[in-house]
Amino acid sequence: MVVTGLTIRTITPADHKTVGAVGFAAWAAGEAFEDCYRDPDVMAKVRQEFVVFPHETKGEIFVAELADDIVGWGAREDERNYVSDLWVHPDYQGRGVGRALLLHLCELMANEGLATVRLDTHARNALAIRLYERCGFTIIRHDVEFSKSMGVALERCIWRSG
Repeated sequence: MVVTGLTIRTITPADHKTVGAVGFAAWAAGEAFEDCYRDPDVMAKVRQEFVVFPHETKGEIFVAELADDIVGWGAREDERNYVSDLWVHPDYQGRGVGRALLLHLCELMANEGLATVRLDTHARNALAIRLYERCGFTIIRHDVEFSKSMGVALERCIWRSG
């Protein structure tokens, strides 16, 4: 399902605050995270990471708008075929926003001649896992990575298209 009336466009400086808020809301509502992530200090660190990300990223950020409201966003950074972020506000999850963003990024990369797309997610993020499987991604590795922003180890799945 792809939501109707959705527009995907490149971020503008005026979007930075909203993008940070949407990303944090999606992260905070995630069902995958352990209780230690809910520590007030961890929450404050993560919130700050979302605030600064749009200002500091060297990659590209695309926002999904519905009725002039930013309801999600996706980014690629580091490597041209790597989706570093995909966040949908909790009020819009399950309505095709994440799928539309992911397919937009995949199409962009395919048009650039990139054969595969890579991304990763928390190993217990059931909504993201279902989305990536439905979009044709497969898990190529399962590991643990230390999150500098949260100060905790994260169990993650590394995915690849194609």
